[in-house]
Amino acid sequence: QVQLVESGGGLVQAGGSLRVSCTASGRTFSRSSMGWFRQAPGNEREVVAIISWSGGLTYYKDSVKGRFTISRDNAKNTVYLQMNSLRPEDTAVYYCAAASVRGYSEMTSDYDYWGQGTQVTVSS
Repeated sequence: QVQLVESGGGLVQAGGSLRVSCTASGRTFSRSSMGWFRQAPGNEREVVAIISWSGGLTYYKDSVKGRFTISRDNAKNTVYLQMNSLRPEDTAVYYCAAASVRGYSEMTSDYDYWGQGTQVTVSS
């Protein structure tokens, strides 16, 4: 059974930093993209950042470029999202996901494995 478990969310003041982690079990995703998505109340789920299996390719939502960094450790089957200079509009439930297809993908429809989400709240 494949499981993705996020950790590291919490409450932080605007301008602060958080790092969220996601560890996969039940399957290795060393040949697939992994990503972070988020969903704020009343909004649709949106992609935040994606990383290829090697880490050589990344994608970031425009509003997080220069502030967030995605990375992965394939030996630990873990993906990270370092979030700096956080803003109140970054408040959301953050989900990690893994693609079921091999290779790099930015298509949300290719992400079939999802974690349960971790709440990130940024106060002003």
